[in-house]
Parts: sequence; C-alpha cells; structure tokens
Amino acid sequence: MNFTTYFSTQRTPQSMAIPGTTQVMNSAGGYAWSVDDWARLDRFLVLGTEGGTYYIGEQKLTLENAQVIQQCIAADGQRVVARIVEISVAGRAPKNDPALFALAMCAGLGDEATRKAALAALPQVARIGTHLFHFLAYVELFRGWGRAMRRAVADWYNVMPTERLAYQVIKYQQRDGWSHRDALRLAHPRTVDAQRNAIYHWITQGWSSVGAEPHEDEVLRKLWAFERAKLATTEGEIIELIQRYDLPWETIPTQWLGSPAVWRSLLPKLPLTALLRNLARMTANGALSVGSTTMGQKLERWLRNNDRSLAADAMLPELLQRLTDQRQLTQARIHPIAVLSALHTYGRGHGVRGKLSWEPLTSIIDALDQAFYLSFGNVEATGKRIVLALDVSGSMAGGEIAGVPGLTPRVASAAMAMVTAAVESQVTTVAFGHEMVRVNLSPRQRLDDIIKQTDRIPFGRTDCALPMIWAQGNGVEADAFIVYTDSETWCGQIHPAQALQEYRRRTGIAAKLIVVGMVSNGFSIADPNDGGMLDVVGFDAATPQLMADFIVGQE
Repeated sequence: MNFTTYFSTQRTPQSMAIPGTTQVMNSAGGYAWSVDDWARLDRFLVLGTEGGTYYIGEQKLTLENAQVIQQCIAADGQRVVARIVEISVAGRAPKNDPALFALAMCAGLGDEATRKAALAALPQVARIGTHLFHFLAYVELFRGWGRAMRRAVADWYNVMPTERLAYQVIKYQQRDGWSHRDALRLAHPRTVDAQRNAIYHWITQGWSSVGAEPHEDEVLRKLWAFERAKLATTEGEIIELIQRYDLPWETIPTQWLGSPAVWRSLLPKLPLTALLRNLARMTANGALSVGSTTMGQKLERWLRNNDRSLAADAMLPELLQRLTDQRQLTQARIHPIAVLSALHTYGRGHGVRGKLSWEPLTSIIDALDQAFYLSFGNVEATGKRIVLALDVSGSMAGGEIAGVPGLTPRVASAAMAMVTAAVESQVTTVAFGHEMVRVNLSPRQRLDDIIKQTDRIPFGRTDCALPMIWAQGNGVEADAFIVYTDSETWCGQIHPAQALQEYRRRTGIAAKLIVVGMVSNGFSIADPNDGGMLDVVGFDAATPQLMADFIVGQE
C-alpha cells in the first residue's frame, strides 16, 4: 500500500483537504480555503452578484453574500459603513448598487450607532438621484420610515447646492418605482430657502404654465428649459435649449435623440459616463460623421498633417481627448469595467438587445483601449519576474462581471492581466484549465483582440496548481505568480499552495502567489497562514497597485 496516496501534507489531491488545514469544499467538489467575511464583503462591494457564477445562480449567490454582510454588521457595523464609503467614494467598484444595498442593510439591521453612521453616509454613497432611488428601494426591505430615515432623506435634498439639485431632479427623474416626488412626500424636507422651496414645489406640483420667456431665477431657469424642451417642435429649438441651458441628454424628448445635430450639441458637455454609453448611438445616427467623410477619416488626416483647421468642425478629436484624459477619467469616477463594457459593445458593431447597428470607428476603439489602462490610475512597475496565469476553465465561462453581457470572468481576467503586463518588463502569460496553454498576449495588442483571442481558448476542467507545476518543469524563474480564477479548482493531484511550496524548495526562489478572485464566492486557493500568498478582488480599481506593492514587499 502507498500510504501517501491517502495522507500527505506536501502533495494532496485537490479532491481532498490538505491534512491539518481548515480547507472547505468548494462548489466544484474540490477543496480550497474559505475567505473571511471581510474579504467576501469586499468581493461583493466590487463584483456584485449579477448573473451568478457557473456553479451558483444569482439568487443563491446574493443570499449568501447578504448573510455575510449581516454577519459583518453584527461584528462591527461601523466598520462595514466605513468600508462601503471607502470603496464607493473612490470609484473602485464597477457599479454602486452593491454599496447601496449594503448601506441599506446597515441602516436597517445594524445597532443604533451603525444605523446612525449609515444614514449619515447616505450623501457620500448616494451621490446622484438614481443612487437615492436605489437606496430607497433597498432600505424598505429592512426597515420603515422612522424619524431618522425621514431626516436623512430630507438632508439629502436640503444640503445639496440648489444649482446641482435642479440638475439632479431633471436628469434623474425616477427609478425602481421611486421618483423625487415620492421621496419628498415621505421625507417632508423643511427649509426657509425660497429657491429650494421653489424646486420642491415644481417636483411635487409642477407648474401650471410655462412661459415663452426664461425664468428670472438662474437656477430655476434649468427647470424652465426642461419644460420648454417638452414643447419644442423643431430641431433648432431643442439645440438652442441644450446650448444655452446645458440640458443633459436624459431630458431630451425621445423624438430628438435620433438627430445627429442634437447629439453634436450635447457632446461638448456630455458627462464621460453618458459619453461611453452613447458612443454606439452617436456613431449609428451619424453624429460622429461630417457629410460623406467619417470623423475617423478626418481625424486621421488631422493627425497625419497636423492640420488644426480640420479639427475646427470635427467633434471626434475633442471626444478622443476626453476619453484619454486621465484627470477627467478619475474625476468622473470612470471604472475600468465601464470602459471595457463600452469597448466590448462598441467593437461588436451591434447591440445585445434591439436592432441598433453601426460601423465602429478605429480611432474610438483605440481611445477606449487607452482609457481602460488609464482608468486604473498610475500603476508602478516592480521590476520582478512575474507569471500571469489565466484560469480559462469551464467555470470561468459562466456568469458575468458586474452584469455586463458577454463579459465573463475568463474574458475579463485577460483584460485585467494586461494592466500588469503593460508596466512590467519580465512577464510570462499562460492560460490553464486541466492543461497548460501558452498564450501570446501583449499590451501592444488592442484589448478587443485580446478578448477575442482568450474567448477562443478551449474550455476544460480546473487545476489551479498547473502554473507552478509548469514553471518548475520548464525552468521558468518567477518571483510571483498572479492567478486570475474563481478558485473552483478540483481535478489536480496537488493543491496550488503545495505546488508553490514545492516550487520554492526546488528553485530556491521565495516566490509569492497572488490570487485574483474574479467572482464573489467564498473561496480562495491562497493559504491564509502563508505570508507569501495574497487574496485580492478582481477589478477593484486599486488591485493592480496593491499587487505591485505586495510583490516588492510593501505592506
């Protein structure tokens, strides 16, 4: 009998737990470590649960994460609120919905101090009208409208500068069955500010009539322009209102949104988030073209000849400059996933739903490619030897990242890996399922090409130990292995942590392992008792620099 087949601390099949450890069974039937509640809270806040995973449906995954949040609230509710604010305000998550849901849980299920902290944090986390409506829909699942709740919502309206409030109430009018009228009628905000009271009157009762002349109050003039837009009968009227009163695109009546001229008038002050979402629409309706010459062709002439006169009537150069301005991307809290989603959609040339189609402009795709890297901020190079290992097994092809159609964990991990590859000089990129696949991914490639290339790799079973086994067998020297995975490993004859330890012994290199969790489940292949292993959240905008700091030894 070979007793090591059944009991070994150095080489254990992944279908069994490593003896003497706290490993638990993952969803695939293999064994991994369970991440603690606080790590899973981070995964939920960043990755959410939309679409579920390959093994767990959206409903079950949401319930599991909600239970974890509840446990964190019971342990230290004010710490949960602080973490929600930190991740939301910094724009580290693709969507703000998980933060709003968790904040609603804190406001409804926490102790008195936690509820007070959650409601005080409402303006920081619910920064726009849509956020407020999401929060109101969520919080009613956990509590009623008591005095503290009414005061918190009233403060959201009373504290906001009136100019910004007027913009909010016309731009974000209703969502999730809520409107500003509903919120005001429940919150009863009181103020002696005549201007603010006039906004509240318009929200709850409207105006009996709208004159042809602009309102005498500069702030209320925004509401007047919104009402006049409803009455516009010509394209010229709409364009004049947009240009003179900075109307956001959400306030434009639907019949005018097919007009290229209307979109050209909107473009100079169109927020970056709205710009990303409407690139396809503007290309399809001709807003990004002049006569018979596409803006892309004009831009290419402009760049080739440095002819500034060509840019005078071209909107595209300005659009591209905004997309690739890191300062503007940061100020607008543009998350990498938002850019990747826009790139994924725009490059396809047709929508997932509906019949809209367009001819993608190469210059826009290139700008989105650059914006993706810029949206992570300044990531410093480590100068170390790094193996980037992409889990392309079957389970990584299930579910979606942040609910983006077609953006599976296996596709998204390739894009995220390129952020590290773009700044490091000694990188080897591999992919694995139940066998190794060499992939020639380079940051010099466009992301849309990388996504297509990754998506063509055959699926397989999951063995997360393969990157370390392969490196040892092929004489690859690595200071760090970065594995992008869902940690649903199960088919190997040695655990990933054991494979790393064996690599260290055989090579004499104190190699580190970073596990990038690409779904919000509760598992990790990183041994929590090994200081040379780190578990991080995929697509947290802060993750690439955090990984770099860990590799070079900074705390």
